[in-house]
Amino acid sequence: MNTARWTRLLLFLLLAAGILAAFLYREHLNFETLDSVVRQAGLLGPLVFMFVYALATVLFVPGSVLTLAGGILFGPVAGTFYNLTGATLGATLAFLVSRYLASEWVEHKVGGRLKQVIQGVESEGWRFVAFTRLVPLFPFFLLNYALGLTRIRIVHYIIATYIFMLPGAFAFTYLGYAGREVAQGGENLVHKILLALGLFAVIIFLPRFIRRLRRPSETKTEKS
Repeated sequence: MNTARWTRLLLFLLLAAGILAAFLYREHLNFETLDSVVRQAGLLGPLVFMFVYALATVLFVPGSVLTLAGGILFGPVAGTFYNLTGATLGATLAFLVSRYLASEWVEHKVGGRLKQVIQGVESEGWRFVAFTRLVPLFPFFLLNYALGLTRIRIVHYIIATYIFMLPGAFAFTYLGYAGREVAQGGENLVHKILLALGLFAVIIFLPRFIRRLRRPSETKTEKS
């Protein structure tokens, strides 16, 4: 076995060990622990948060809790930036792992959904990535790995991921921020609660709206 294969095997084993550790110690992956780690880091807190978010994404940890935590810790604007950047970094790392290190394992893990993803990328390119970021057809952490097995260019993948995850990232970040304000009795609570409810409604109805917009184009494609 040459050096490249040994390196791939070692990185794959490290990834598997990380996923196992994240599963075994999932009870400790909570807001209190994250808050403590970020506070202890001081000025480097945002960098630590983004690193944790990226690592969690690679290790199959659901990102919704982290996104809410970002809103609680940093507020709606900075929190959205840190959440979105951390999620995109993690999505990119998962993409690269899938493409260059663990393609067979990912193909087995994703299963029958992989064919749908590959067909979508082949027919629509970055637009399919944009659609799946706006409409959660697949779990976020699985989709990142699945897209690594397609032929999409990584630059297109990163740009589409960052831009089209923005609406959901802001909505969940603001929900976390609004929850903190309610708990602490902050100012303008009625306005903040109404805005949070509006964003929550957008999260629920946006996927349905986008699906309706896509149906005519899908029908035209099938006819042609």
